[in-house]
Amino acid sequence: MEEMTQPPTTQPRNWAGNYTYHAASWHRPRGVEELQALVARAGRVKVSGTRHSFNAVADTTGAMLSLEHLNRVVGLDTERATVTVEGGVRYGELGRFLHARGYALPNLASLPHISVAGACATATHGSGSRLGTLATSVRALDVVTADGKLVSLSHERHGEAFGGMVVGLGGLGVVTGLTLEVIPTYQVRQDLYEGLTLEQAEAHLGEIMSAAGSVSLFTDWASGRFHQVWLKRRVAEGDSHEPGPEWFGATLAPEDRHPIPGIPAVNCTPQMGVPGPWHERLPHFRLEYTPSSGEELQSEYFVPREHGPAALRALHEIGDRLAPLLQVSEVRTVAADELWMSPCFGQDSVAVHFTWRPDERAVRDLLPTLEARLAPFGVRPHWGKVFTLSPADLRASYPRLPDFRDLLAAYDPQGKFRNAFLETYIFGE
Repeated sequence: MEEMTQPPTTQPRNWAGNYTYHAASWHRPRGVEELQALVARAGRVKVSGTRHSFNAVADTTGAMLSLEHLNRVVGLDTERATVTVEGGVRYGELGRFLHARGYALPNLASLPHISVAGACATATHGSGSRLGTLATSVRALDVVTADGKLVSLSHERHGEAFGGMVVGLGGLGVVTGLTLEVIPTYQVRQDLYEGLTLEQAEAHLGEIMSAAGSVSLFTDWASGRFHQVWLKRRVAEGDSHEPGPEWFGATLAPEDRHPIPGIPAVNCTPQMGVPGPWHERLPHFRLEYTPSSGEELQSEYFVPREHGPAALRALHEIGDRLAPLLQVSEVRTVAADELWMSPCFGQDSVAVHFTWRPDERAVRDLLPTLEARLAPFGVRPHWGKVFTLSPADLRASYPRLPDFRDLLAAYDPQGKFRNAFLETYIFGE
């Protein structure tokens, strides 16, 4: 039988605690058939995932579903080099499964705690000048549509339209399964440098961000420096690479670091050039640890890669306003893709992430200034984080948004999977 919980006196919140959900009921179906029946009879439906969104993208005033019981790795197809998982599987768990069988994913986000389905639906990403968002590994989706039917979606069956289905923002239906492309497993080492100047980053951004498979720059925007640079590099057996003591004027870190200065590195993945499995190095944080108490806010913005140096300078110019509200800011790169609602659609991108102190009023007051600084570069925000960009400006930055709107209308003509977020940013005029 399906597990159901009516909303308690105090509604559940997201992981960070800054957003309170508005669902009339909460459900934890134990199988796809139960989920289909629930969707068929519901008025409005959404899926809560691991609740790592910082805004209303996954909220509803109707039935909220949790896929925590749909958490199996269904199967590994070695001939086609794919793995199929249920919608509730988290990346950390999938990574362990794949590595034990000699396989891997090309990239991971900084947190292994997030669900595969939720990350792909919002185009969440890792870092890599040649690597796309996590959604670019998706080859097929199993989706329960508004009438309760289970449909299979893939590029083979749907052609170009599949590019509008993968980053679906929860608007097509409930994603109960995903098939992902996999590659042979590999080892990764992390080396850290400290004290990279803004001037060096501006002058050599392309070379710096392509120096390893995954590169992250951390700063507070006020010091004129990136206090840490994390280089995650694939290594093969017998690899003799050793980092030099200096690199673009930065110096090699003497011990493991946490991205936020002053916090012990115990919950971070191993550094100091010690090779390890891909799923234990590509994330910044270990699966067995909660990366923080969750008392934070997050924003993230994407600009075309050619504008990266100018965007860094623009943010540094307001660093004295950013720093008091920041825990840390991270700069990464992401390769272009053909997923209609991905912030990296059609453009190699620089992604600038902000982990804020938990003062939402002050952050929201500051964001219009930040966004205005990035507006000349064609900025796009992360769908699941805090932003104040106007709906009209956001819609204008996505050339395939009208096609995405038509796609949602075709699969969900009555708007069962819509919510205030989609009505505002996708369907608004």
